[in-house]
Amino acid sequence: MAVQGRRRKGAVVAGAVAGGLALGLLVVSGCAEPPQGDEARGAGAAHGRGSSQVRQVHEAAGPAAADPARALAAVRHAPKALAGVGGARVRTSMETVSGGTRLTIRGRGVYDFTRPVGRLTVMLPEGSAGRAGHRPITEVFAPGALYMKNRGAGVPAGKWVRIDTGALPDGDLLTSGATDPLAAAELLGGAREVAYVGDERVDGERVTHYWGTIDLSRAARVAPARDRAALAAAAKGFSSGTVGFDAYLDERGRPRLLRYRFGVADRVAARERTPGDGQRPVTTAAASAMAPAASVSPAAVATGAAVSAPPSPMTVVSTVELFAFGHRPVIALPAPAEIYAGTVASPQK
Repeated sequence: MAVQGRRRKGAVVAGAVAGGLALGLLVVSGCAEPPQGDEARGAGAAHGRGSSQVRQVHEAAGPAAADPARALAAVRHAPKALAGVGGARVRTSMETVSGGTRLTIRGRGVYDFTRPVGRLTVMLPEGSAGRAGHRPITEVFAPGALYMKNRGAGVPAGKWVRIDTGALPDGDLLTSGATDPLAAAELLGGAREVAYVGDERVDGERVTHYWGTIDLSRAARVAPARDRAALAAAAKGFSSGTVGFDAYLDERGRPRLLRYRFGVADRVAARERTPGDGQRPVTTAAASAMAPAASVSPAAVATGAAVSAPPSPMTVVSTVELFAFGHRPVIALPAPAEIYAGTVASPQK
């Protein structure tokens, strides 16, 4: 994926996520630092610090493109623009930066926005706790549910685990190592402050770049009923109630690339309950990959040993890219016999 284009001066952004959310090895605890210099211009990771910065970009962009009402309407309409596309191919990345260490979880797959259901193959980064001897994790997204295969943590090989996304403190925006592409789009319905950045190109296709902040409570209210529980959980779990975003929309208003930035601290917090054997730590895709950045022993995570370490600052940037609109994927949900009988519970709700 390549993003090219003209950027307006003044489009400098800051993190907008704060404290108190447990997800696997993660606890949302503070604001992410904004990218600086070339990183800010190249990545465009947008996180509105306040209305003054949003106005700054509006004023630099010109009267038509910078109209706040038009920009806000375009971003809020983006989820509806996906309704008629059928399906699409998907690329995801979730990048963490902690203590000078940068790790990236990557995923590839397909999504059927008509049903809606999606499937991703998620690869943990080299050197992460979950990487050694670990096959790629297969994830299937469905309304209210996340299915994971090859996730470890004592789950038999080849078996799926079903997780109620409405029961996760973050609504599965980060836990699985890849933000559900549909949820990523529906977050835009909660756009609160939006600024036009410029006309750019993603993989050669002309797109319009916006940045701003998402009101998670509003996103949950305006989402379809089938998806409200997960977004409502995220709205309660993130103490600030907001998250910064970049959105690159094509000429039909469809999301081509979405990027969200979170500030978190590392902590082993989530545990899973299984019949007859009490509790043991959950090893999610995000949790496995981020353990080394927190100086957590890979052996401790792999064996389920208890880990205690003070939280340390971390930045998590989640990116979802959609392309090949019109693709008609065939995605099957796991059969009941393929699902592991154990249940996964979140310790903090």
